[in-house]
Amino acid sequence: MPAREHNFALSRLIRVLTASRPWIFLRSSQIVHRIRHSLSAKLAVAITLSALAILLIFGIIVASQLRSSMFETRKDAILADASLRFSAAQSVFSSSTATSPDQVQESARGALTSLKASAAGAGATNVALLRSEGSAASLRINQIEDEQMRLLVTPEMRQAVTQGGAQWQSVGITASDSDKVSPGILVGTQVQLPRAGTHELYILYSLAADQSQVDVVLRVLALSALPIILTLPIAVYALLHRLLLPVRLTVNAATKAAEGNLDVRVEVHGADEMAALGRAFNAMTSSLQDTISRYDELAKLQQRFVSDVSHELRTPTAVILAECQYALGAEQAEQTAALEVIQRQGKRMSRMTEEMLTLSRMERGQTQLAREETDLTELVEVICEDQQELLPEHLTLRWELEPVTAEVHQDMMIRLVINLLNNAVRYAKSEILVTLTCQHGTVTLTVSDDGMGIEPEHQKRIFQRFYQVDGARARKSGGLGLGLAMCDQIIRQHGGRISVESTPGEGSRFFVTFPARQEEET
Repeated sequence: MPAREHNFALSRLIRVLTASRPWIFLRSSQIVHRIRHSLSAKLAVAITLSALAILLIFGIIVASQLRSSMFETRKDAILADASLRFSAAQSVFSSSTATSPDQVQESARGALTSLKASAAGAGATNVALLRSEGSAASLRINQIEDEQMRLLVTPEMRQAVTQGGAQWQSVGITASDSDKVSPGILVGTQVQLPRAGTHELYILYSLAADQSQVDVVLRVLALSALPIILTLPIAVYALLHRLLLPVRLTVNAATKAAEGNLDVRVEVHGADEMAALGRAFNAMTSSLQDTISRYDELAKLQQRFVSDVSHELRTPTAVILAECQYALGAEQAEQTAALEVIQRQGKRMSRMTEEMLTLSRMERGQTQLAREETDLTELVEVICEDQQELLPEHLTLRWELEPVTAEVHQDMMIRLVINLLNNAVRYAKSEILVTLTCQHGTVTLTVSDDGMGIEPEHQKRIFQRFYQVDGARARKSGGLGLGLAMCDQIIRQHGGRISVESTPGEGSRFFVTFPARQEEET
């Protein structure tokens, strides 16, 4: 039951506090709102409260130690002074010649008055002389005490005094003109009065002056801590606000990134955890940006692939359907000719499909080239010799090849050279020249022709899929518009590039450059 009542009282107190006007004002004020939504403010408040708790505990310990130390020092001094006063009083009582009760009474009163006056310098404020309980003396005198001493001398104190020697007890002294209580020490001992027997002598010492000194010291300490208490939250908030600046910048940047602005970056300074956070965010946004760019590019490639294939398949498909329709009603010889046309168009479609798939895999980065050390001079020479046998009578093919070895994918390199030669054969008038050199670790392959050349506005687009400068002529010669696009992808896979120099009416020269060794790629 007591525990339940205690919990009920605590809950009621919490409800009263939370329903009070000051609490409602604090909850609705901007200060509380700022603290709730600011990590710097929260940490500043937490650190300030922790510092206040530490200062409070430290102050309590210092005050306790100070009071204890001063009390012990004053107690020893008081007991030493009381011992002297008791000895002096006993000497006065022992040397007294009083015989009647009045004389003994007067002698005792005078001794106590003198004792009080002499001990005042040590802090004594009151004295009392009480008759010991059980005293068998025939002469009795009145006890010398006032209301204050009557309240302070407890039965326990009197019992301790009867054991002999000086005894002391901490007491609280109430001021006569107020309710203020100051600490004090009551010291008592037994004395022998002439003919009156054993009595108890008590001296009351006040520690009010010592308490005042302690209060002054504590007040000075409190005032000294006040600037710390006032400036600590401001300083902590300013420091944390500055330290958390990278976090706020990162939050703002993350918000912009969430809205779609992946170009946003965070300025990074230093090498601490905050700088690591900024670098990680920048790396994340860069990675996201690159990934999205790759996906966009893949989407465009896919869309362009479908569009190009649909466009290029339209003509052979129409030809095949037309020839099939014609063959259905034609004679045997005419059917054979139609079937030959269908076969040529089918082969063309198959070749185009194969090249399109290969080119798409290259563009998506799904083709990994296994390179090996290859004698490029021999490889190019063999291709040129084979192609020379297939040339029309009006064309000649020459080659000037230096001894060159490089790490390449042989099948892809053969396809590249053949595509370049087929392109040159398609447009050359009389001569084609192939050269191969290697300088400073870079291989250069050129294929030149003396054809009609390429206009400047077409030169940047000829490496795109299905792009043909002279579409009618290319289709007539069997061109698909994929050869140069595949050459571009093949040489990119080798870490190189392809370019063209052309003058309309004079011919074109295609340059292929790539590193001879894989580790030399840039």
